[in-house]
Amino acid sequence: MAGHSISSSILLPRWRKNIQGTLQPATTVEMSSLVSPRHVAVIGGGGAGLVAARELRKEGHRVVVFERRRQIGGTWLYDREVESDPLGLDSSREIVHSSLYASLRTNLPRECMGFLDYPFAAKSGEGRDPRRFPGHAEVLRYLEDFAEEFDLVGMVRLGTEVVRVARDELGRWAVRSRRASQEKDEGLTEEVYDGVVVCNGHYTEPRIAEIPGIESWPGKQLHSHSYRIPEPFLDQVVVVIGSSASAVDISRDIAEFAREVHVASRDEVGSGAVKQPGYENFWLHPMIVRAQDDGGVVFQDGTSVRADVILHCTGYKYHFPFLETEKVVTVEDNRVGPLYKHVFPPSLAPWLSFIGLPWKVIPFPLFELQSKWVAAALSGRVTLPDEAAMMDSVRASYCNIEAAGWPKRYTHNLNASQFDYDDWLAAQCGHPPVEEWRKEMYAAASTSRRADPEGYRDRWADAHLVDRSHMDFQALTR
Repeated sequence: MAGHSISSSILLPRWRKNIQGTLQPATTVEMSSLVSPRHVAVIGGGGAGLVAARELRKEGHRVVVFERRRQIGGTWLYDREVESDPLGLDSSREIVHSSLYASLRTNLPRECMGFLDYPFAAKSGEGRDPRRFPGHAEVLRYLEDFAEEFDLVGMVRLGTEVVRVARDELGRWAVRSRRASQEKDEGLTEEVYDGVVVCNGHYTEPRIAEIPGIESWPGKQLHSHSYRIPEPFLDQVVVVIGSSASAVDISRDIAEFAREVHVASRDEVGSGAVKQPGYENFWLHPMIVRAQDDGGVVFQDGTSVRADVILHCTGYKYHFPFLETEKVVTVEDNRVGPLYKHVFPPSLAPWLSFIGLPWKVIPFPLFELQSKWVAAALSGRVTLPDEAAMMDSVRASYCNIEAAGWPKRYTHNLNASQFDYDDWLAAQCGHPPVEEWRKEMYAAASTSRRADPEGYRDRWADAHLVDRSHMDFQALTR
């Protein structure tokens, strides 16, 4: 029964450094521990949900994963269909959860992308993509391989949508779900869980740039969430808003077909359009200041273009329509809070947690370490600070963000601090820190991406890091 304590023993590894200086298991030491197995609901069957399920089960918990689509993979499950509302503003629209475009390749090399104990190694065979920066289908195959390797598929209820999560009168979590094919008020099932781990991703609900005058602008708008292929933009003038990886990829994708592509970015602060090397139809601009009813789009430097399409590559909103916490957890300007270390709401910890909120990170290792921490906190093997101390930590992090001049929406943007965060998580649950080669490889890829956005995926200078990664991978399989 969930909530009953049983006597158990956990095998925890002692770690030693190998000849390359990385940490690996040497011997195991048996620790007697009083573990409290819990009944835990995991919402989402992508990379975060799968590794959360594995770590929870390893800790002794009973786990059910709810996945509304009919296949695991989450963000990495491609869907050629797009929403009826290309901006994603209509709340009654039929939601398409995929935001992948057909040509998408990873912007990080596979060696550093994989889970810490399950290398994302190149595999031969039909349908496999052995490139260091593979296409999206290969990442999906990797997640499928991971689920098969660790026997996770049986824990996932495919085609099952969670419609409500709320605490009951005993403080447990009532999770209401339905088969995705059923009408909203039909076939509802409600079950009670000790804990809920939210892993529903954050690439479904578009954020849109606010543009003065856009209401009377006659052209077409869409968000990158609804972009799949470039052919529909044949001979059109397209303004792309954004400077993130998706904006860089999509603008170049479209340039092969469009008459003109104009990218509006906060990174451009000069005067006049800057032509992209290697293109005759591609310019960079500062941000848009207004749209006009004659089709014009005016930039901050006073230049303008007559455009057919504005494509918003402007990111996504955190969105938890199923979660009811009586405003304990809120989303304000894309800050989910209050959350201790991006994971636990202090007053509901450890019974409610979030995996995968940070962005500008290597996602899979971060998911894994967060999941280890959550699983250990739920069993009681790891003790969290008290509520007051967690809230103090949250307030301190908000003060640091404000002092740095960052907007509130950057709360979960880790970027340069991600490895400090990863290593802090690792220390909490007795895991070695992230490998140095993984950190160096991430930095090298980021530098190459800025210097050579056209070719960085196929030209690199970090062969020594690849060698180090493969030596560690071989040690894992011994």
